[in-house]
Amino acid sequence: MSVAEPDQDFEQLLEAMKKAAGALREAGVPFLLGGGLACWARGAPKTEHDVDFLVRPEDAERAQQVLAETGMRTEKPPEGWLLKAYEGDVLIDLIFDPQGGPVDDAMFERADELEVYATRLEVSALEDVLTQKLLALSEQQPDYASVLEIARALREQVDWDQVRERTEESPFAKGYFTLLDELEIVRR
Repeated sequence: MSVAEPDQDFEQLLEAMKKAAGALREAGVPFLLGGGLACWARGAPKTEHDVDFLVRPEDAERAQQVLAETGMRTEKPPEGWLLKAYEGDVLIDLIFDPQGGPVDDAMFERADELEVYATRLEVSALEDVLTQKLLALSEQQPDYASVLEIARALREQVDWDQVRERTEESPFAKGYFTLLDELEIVRR
């Protein structure tokens, strides 16, 4: 594996994001950039996982159809909270009912318009990204790596009290905040 490959993979991820965003915008489907790319847009390290777009539940199937019309391969997974599209090997998740509740107007109101890879996009609030990621942690998936990386990179940009309040029922979120305190990343 050469050193250039991860950058090439990230470039492909950004190109897929740009293509999908353009198609959704042109079709009038409202969406937010979420997940790791929403964090990267604010200064976090690169993500090489996938592209996450948040859409309202009533727009999810139309969003997937729009992406299919651009030539993307689509898939309806058994999980009932997202739809998928693929631009080559790049996965684009159309998330409509993430952990913490369905995508709604309030989520759109909390978003910021940012320039991402030379494209103006509505980008999910960091508090929404972190809430969704923390509530997705489980006994089967107790991986704190991405949420610790976000905290280290973007700690000054996050309303931590809001994230604590929105995740207070999760034992994994409680563990996360203990880690943040003990590692002196974010102090209560």
